[in-house]
Amino acid sequence: MDYGIIDKYIDRLIEDTKPEAPIWNIENIRHGKAPAWNYIDGCMMTSLYTIYKLTGDKKYLDFIDKFVDYYVFEDGSIRGYDLETYNLDNLNEGRILFDLYLETGKEKYNKAIELLYKQILGQPRIEIGNFWHKKIYPDQVWLDGLYMAQVFYCRYIGERGDGDYSDLVRQFTNVYENMYDGTKRLYYHGWDYSKKAFWADKKTGLSKSFWLRADGWYTVGLVDAISYIKSPAAKEALTRIFRTTIEGLEQYIDRDGHMFYQVIDKMGEEGNYLETSGSAMIAYAMMKGARLGLVDERFAAIGKSIFDGICTRYLTESDGKLNLGGICLVAGLGPENNRRRDGTFAYYISEPVVENDAKGTGPFVMAYTEVKQQKAQ
Repeated sequence: MDYGIIDKYIDRLIEDTKPEAPIWNIENIRHGKAPAWNYIDGCMMTSLYTIYKLTGDKKYLDFIDKFVDYYVFEDGSIRGYDLETYNLDNLNEGRILFDLYLETGKEKYNKAIELLYKQILGQPRIEIGNFWHKKIYPDQVWLDGLYMAQVFYCRYIGERGDGDYSDLVRQFTNVYENMYDGTKRLYYHGWDYSKKAFWADKKTGLSKSFWLRADGWYTVGLVDAISYIKSPAAKEALTRIFRTTIEGLEQYIDRDGHMFYQVIDKMGEEGNYLETSGSAMIAYAMMKGARLGLVDERFAAIGKSIFDGICTRYLTESDGKLNLGGICLVAGLGPENNRRRDGTFAYYISEPVVENDAKGTGPFVMAYTEVKQQKAQ
């Protein structure tokens, strides 16, 4: 595999992007949305910052700073961000603010961190402590939200807070205890604590299927949080969950394509397909987990084989430009007025599959950073 072409792919992404019109935000492009702070851009900023730290090439830092500077105003307010929606997705891009504040000293990044932390303080919770995924989804916990909020929360606790990770550990643990299927060794996408949502099982509150990217978000949220935690006890508690999660996922790798299916446990069923974003997330988590000593070192090679599988199947060249395909554009559960999003197998395979959306390219670049670190060892 010539990994040099991936460097060219990354360069193409940043060369063809303006802050107000990133080429990877396919949802905004399709729907003509005004530019606004969002988790999709957050995926790219985080992965590009890791590339910068690995290479020392300032063009990546300059790009990130220029991009985020457009969204954060001098008073710390954020373009398109509304705290009152209490949407966990909006916390993901906050991770990069810690790094940019240290790199640039811009006070507005510091103010924006504090604004986003206000959301943490006010975020509605279910009775046993987990954040609601969004205000419009009362009593609902989605796997996605553990990545979106908890890594930002973890950094704040360790860098600005009192060092008490008990709330964060409890939220991950609650998900493991209530959303993990010990037989399948997979996590359900959503859990309605109130059991009122139309998609929720009336006895358990769980959704119906194991959506790959949701399991990917949770797994990456775990490994990234662990990498920032400063408390040995908290780190060990989450490491036990992470190890169980990774070991459970291994059995679902497709032997021929070296990737995971969109609905993980329905391997080979008609309409199901090998999906890029979730496969890249799990590849990243496996390689990073092995590098940090959280899981057996064999997962470094397994994760790399998944990454190579993505490259073989979905990284293509057209008119001299590289493209990454096989990315599920979006999937979710509800709300009440959108009953198509019911958490069934048929629903998950019905969503559009696209190229170059950051929900796929971000994790792909993240996984590539781990490949680069393997090569450097």
